[in-house]
Amino acid sequence: MNTVHEFERFRNQVIPALRSKVEELSLLGYGTVREEQLWEFLVQKKWRRLKEDKKLYEIIDDIMSVKPGEYMNYASVEALKLSEFSFDNEEELRELLK
Repeated sequence: MNTVHEFERFRNQVIPALRSKVEELSLLGYGTVREEQLWEFLVQKKWRRLKEDKKLYEIIDDIMSVKPGEYMNYASVEALKLSEFSFDNEEELRELLK
């Protein structure tokens, strides 16, 4: 069941911060990160367990304080969850273990 996150109401207001962070990640050489991916990271990790309602400036601070390594760790784990590993093909296994 997909529920709407509590901070979804701020999403339109924080688009400039999301774009700025996406651009920063790109300039630092972290590939192509989309605004949607960054938002999903924030919802899944930073804002997973909310203790209190946050103000708009706190949400923007959360966006701007995302560390590249933090996001990349999340993205790597998510990519691994989506991919299927099969060691049935011996050639693929040898390539992996090179």
